[in-house]
Amino acid sequence: MSESTRERLVAAAYALFDERGYDATTVDAVAERAGVGRTTFFRAFRSKDDAVLPDHDAVLARVTARLEAAPATAAPATVATAASEAAHLVLAHYLDEGERARARYRLTRTVPALRQREVAGLQAYQRVFREFFRGRVGDGETGEVRAEVLAAAVVTAHNHVLRRWLREEEPEPVGALDRALADVLAVLGPHRPGTGRTRVVVLEADDDLDTVVPAVRAALERREP
Repeated sequence: MSESTRERLVAAAYALFDERGYDATTVDAVAERAGVGRTTFFRAFRSKDDAVLPDHDAVLARVTARLEAAPATAAPATVATAASEAAHLVLAHYLDEGERARARYRLTRTVPALRQREVAGLQAYQRVFREFFRGRVGDGETGEVRAEVLAAAVVTAHNHVLRRWLREEEPEPVGALDRALADVLAVLGPHRPGTGRTRVVVLEADDDLDTVVPAVRAALERREP
């Protein structure tokens, strides 16, 4: 299927969501507005939800490819660069979408099914980053904790900046993400193994960045007697 047909379907879907509301918009209506048949719609998308989130898999694949390009034995600075560039790939996609990204943001705030899909997408990104950090930020249980916390922190930092841009509160999101990730990834310096128990800090994706950064540092640097 041509990209132009997919684009017409996505554009038609967003226009109808705006006019009629998400729940009142049917697949048949979207197909008719786009000038294609119902069968064509289902060749492009599995459901109405997929027309709202059409590029998730492609962006996730680009992020995965960028992270996998970093050697398994990369130095901390190289690990930080790869993680930062991968996060910027996601931000760039949203910035390229412009107003459509903001329209999607409004939809996901009000449609529970779309919100659940968005949360699942965030978890997928976090898994990819966790797998990337695993083995690159320490061994054993401590390394597992560091990988988990860093993955959550990178995703949270990205989402903090992205949501500010979507709400038109952040006019320079690229620079803002650079600064946020520099703070988060600063903990990738040489690991100092401690003794005693390792405490796990659980970070929610919706946490404010000012809360996340100190929590990450405390989780990764705390030493117990």
